[in-house]
Amino acid sequence: QVQLVESGGGLVQPGGSLRLSCAASGSIGRFNSIAWYRQAPGKQREWVATLTTSGLTNYAGSVKGRFTISRDSAKATVYLQMNSLKPEDTAVYYCSAWPAASNPYWGQGTQVTVSS
Repeated sequence: QVQLVESGGGLVQPGGSLRLSCAASGSIGRFNSIAWYRQAPGKQREWVATLTTSGLTNYAGSVKGRFTISRDSAKATVYLQMNSLKPEDTAVYYCSAWPAASNPYWGQGTQVTVSS
């Protein structure tokens, strides 16, 4: 059973930064990719960023240039560094792990609130 635990969320002022962590139970190398998603109140969950096993990254247009996804394989942890945060970044952030031939695994989410 795969477990993903997100942490690092909180309240931050506009223009501030946060780093989210997603700690996996076991090696993250067994997944094709790890991704971050977010869901704001009253909205559908949306994709934010992806990091593949080979190290390729991809970002949603709304966060490109501000967010960075990275990993520490030794710690089985994926990070989302979020800079220049905006109120519209307020959401619950989820990490997901995508195996080659089965459904993805999801964490429980961590709340990010950007407000003055």
